Amino acid sequence: MRISFCCTDTSATEWLDGLRAALPQAEVSLWHSGAPLADYAVVWAPPQTFFDEQTQLKAVFNTGAGVDALLRLRLPPDLRIVRLDDAGMAQQMAEYVCHALLRYTRGFARYAQQAAHAQWKQHDALTAAHCPVGILGLGVLGEQVARAVAALGFPVNGWSRSPKHLPGVQRFCGAQELPAFLAASRVLVCLLPLTPDTRDLLNGARLALLQPGGYLINVARGAHVVDEDLLALLESGHLAGATLDVFRTEPLPSAHPFWTHPHITVTPHISARTLVAESIAQIAGKIIAVEQGQPVRGEVDLRRGY
Repeated sequence: MRISFCCTDTSATEWLDGLRAALPQAEVSLWHSGAPLADYAVVWAPPQTFFDEQTQLKAVFNTGAGVDALLRLRLPPDLRIVRLDDAGMAQQMAEYVCHALLRYTRGFARYAQQAAHAQWKQHDALTAAHCPVGILGLGVLGEQVARAVAALGFPVNGWSRSPKHLPGVQRFCGAQELPAFLAASRVLVCLLPLTPDTRDLLNGARLALLQPGGYLINVARGAHVVDEDLLALLESGHLAGATLDVFRTEPLPSAHPFWTHPHITVTPHISARTLVAESIAQIAGKIIAVEQGQPVRGEVDLRRGY
């Protein structure tokens, strides 16, 4: 069994050593143009040349949960693509969202500004019971975020493409229920995959449906949000602020207005980092399952894009 590793933005040594230890029966090598044909590939943002040359792959394993970068390439129509379904990312995502949520409701950004000027002044906080949180996307990550937010005492709304049942979460599903979901939420947490259907989904008309003084937390993909519309709603006062971890162009250009906006918090795509050891263990287990003809979790439906 031959495995080709192709990740353009990460150090290869830890991955190669880990994959070789987890799959001692396999020949694992770093891909280069002209490399021998492999049975399996472990990739992140590979070039088109990789798939043009690797024509005998049984399956491709993506080292993250999002596969939009892969699906922009020309892929064989019958190629199996498998994404990570957690590998430690869900806990990180829940921590990030809860931090951003409490920073908004408790006014910690305002207190940080006051502290910089030695100002002692108390303000009323939003109570959790009066601040419903909408989780847009109830996959593996969304489910854990919903549970963590609910544990803090916030009412939680959840939207998914198809019906899902989560205890303690008010459920909405399908395009027809999206407006009602947004109107029922004051804080919106975006956890959707990026597909043609979800690109630019959060435009001015939809974000305006959030309750007055609303707040956006985007930890999915930058292309979900229409930047100009978000800025306009912040200017109007309908939205109170946003915490953004993902952007249409990354790194975020230095001249982008998000950097200097007083009500936007920017972080450099760190809400859920890939944990190498956990990811290798999951990928190795899935490769063994494929070899044995067993089903695997996280297989991507190319028609839906996730």
